[in-house]
Amino acid sequence: MFGDLGTVGVAAALTCLMIWGIPGEGKLKPLGWWTTVLVAMLAGSAYKAAGGPFAIVPDIIGTGIAFVQSFLKGITMPAIALCVLIFMLFKKLTTRQVGYVALVFFYAASGAGGNWSYISDAIENARAGLQ
Repeated sequence: MFGDLGTVGVAAALTCLMIWGIPGEGKLKPLGWWTTVLVAMLAGSAYKAAGGPFAIVPDIIGTGIAFVQSFLKGITMPAIALCVLIFMLFKKLTTRQVGYVALVFFYAASGAGGNWSYISDAIENARAGLQ
């Protein structure tokens, strides 16, 4: 339909979807809570794979996580991811806030390894395969 988007194109499209899809002021309804989480999860993976200007998001989140780890000695990435997930699930957030928190959660969760890192690794492998 759109040809080869590439990882940068996917990152840009997902960013547009988060910016304009969450408020949904056009013909389509706004994105729901779970859809926002899914889009943010995919966007976080795409940012990591795309690099370039999109690397600013993982860099900012990584800096924040490094600050937390320096403040709370011994806290691990899985623990940070779990804390962010608990916050996201139990705190009343707007869908825009859910999008931001989900980006942080997915970055921490993919850095923690395990099942969450598979999506990030798959996008990175696809990018590497296209080069």
